[in-house]
Amino acid sequence: MAGPKNVLGTELITCGTDPMTGFYRDGCCHTGASDVGVHVVCAVMTDDFLKFSRSRGNDLSTPNPAYQFPGLKSGDRWCLCAGRWKEAYDAGMAPGVVLEATHVSALEFASLEELSKHALND
Repeated sequence: MAGPKNVLGTELITCGTDPMTGFYRDGCCHTGASDVGVHVVCAVMTDDFLKFSRSRGNDLSTPNPAYQFPGLKSGDRWCLCAGRWKEAYDAGMAPGVVLEATHVSALEFASLEELSKHALND
């Protein structure tokens, strides 16, 4: 059985394990019915994006042990909600993206062209 696909149409690779990311905390940005936030964009955090996200009511810098959330810093890879990434893109604050680790369902929120403008090499 083939695994989940990324936005390039190839097999989805691991986004990050330090800190452990993914809705299912398995390092991958795949999704399922219980993932209402659609955590599918493998993003590399920047200080500017973390400040932007906090200003929009989503503090990603502060740890929240109840959700196994360590708090993020610049340089961390994180499976970001696709809607939040698109919001940041529209505001000129989008973090970099690892396309090979970004789930194909991200294309329901942002175009491949938009994501590619912020693509980082793995």
